[in-house]
Amino acid sequence: MTRASRLVSWWCAVIVLLVLAAGSAMAHEEYVVDDEHDTGAVAFLTDAIGDPFVVGPLLAGGLAVLAAVAAYLVFRPLPEDFAAFRFAMGEYTEYVPWLLRISFGIPLIGAGFGGYFISPAVDVQVRLLQIALGFLLLFGLATRLVALLTLGTYLVGLVFEPRLLLQLEFVGGSLAIALAGSGRPSADHVLSRMAGTPGTLYGRIDLVYGRARRFRSRIEAYEQFLPMVTRVGLGVTFVYLGVSQKLLRPGIALAVVDNYDLTAVIPASPELWVMGAGLTEAALGAALIAGAFTRAGAATAIAMFSLTLFALPDDPVLAHVALFGMASVLLITGGGPYSVDNRMTVVEDEVESATPSPA
Repeated sequence: MTRASRLVSWWCAVIVLLVLAAGSAMAHEEYVVDDEHDTGAVAFLTDAIGDPFVVGPLLAGGLAVLAAVAAYLVFRPLPEDFAAFRFAMGEYTEYVPWLLRISFGIPLIGAGFGGYFISPAVDVQVRLLQIALGFLLLFGLATRLVALLTLGTYLVGLVFEPRLLLQLEFVGGSLAIALAGSGRPSADHVLSRMAGTPGTLYGRIDLVYGRARRFRSRIEAYEQFLPMVTRVGLGVTFVYLGVSQKLLRPGIALAVVDNYDLTAVIPASPELWVMGAGLTEAALGAALIAGAFTRAGAATAIAMFSLTLFALPDDPVLAHVALFGMASVLLITGGGPYSVDNRMTVVEDEVESATPSPA
């Protein structure tokens, strides 16, 4: 490894630690505190922007991230390691549908038994419906239909309870499951194999197999958009949580900082904690939406979730399972079509093909 490559690797490690430190305040704030400070968004932002001890570290962190990205693009350190990682992730592609199903099935079952509606902030009991949808997703039975029913249930609930926006990932996740289908292992796969085998009794009484096969043939061309739907769904959720729950509602975010004495963990002002966490979430979400460094963003998100669960023990685990699942899917798939990552790959291939080979 060259000295430049080692320097880039060191900078990347520093950036990751800075982002994780800011992200340790990332949580669904309404799940861990009951009260909030009497602080308006305009007054908070005005004071924070006018404080050099808040703006300075934020600018330094932003410039450090940009410098690390630029250095990586110039020096491309550890090419063999990254290539091996992408290859290893590609070997798990067939498990993506299963991963998505359990990531949304488990929270639905937990919500049903826990007595809340999708989000722990919504104290409405819809037990039977959520448990049924969750188990059907886990078993992989009528998966695409169940995913659309889950999406419809969420959207109907959202009309009456805006706090469901805290679980905005259910939109992108449900659409991703509808695209991916059941995969394997699943009840759909077993029943399809039985129905398609000549001479089986089940094949003679099954009324779904033919229609399901025709539907799969129609939707097959759109399955390539699964990574895009997943990263946009996850990215929009991050942007919403960062902006609405921190930058535009600083009172509840400041209450989280006080509740867990986060300023004692890292000696920074509460305003810097809130601004740093909000801007980190929003920036990470924007990068995912654009599909820029998707796998790195997904890995950062998983690390932030994990750190949050340990740093904020009152934050309900089930509220993050779907986010974990979507980020894990992006580790496997990458950015997919209509992403910055995909465009950079195309440009690199064009440059390599246009470069004359040495004599």
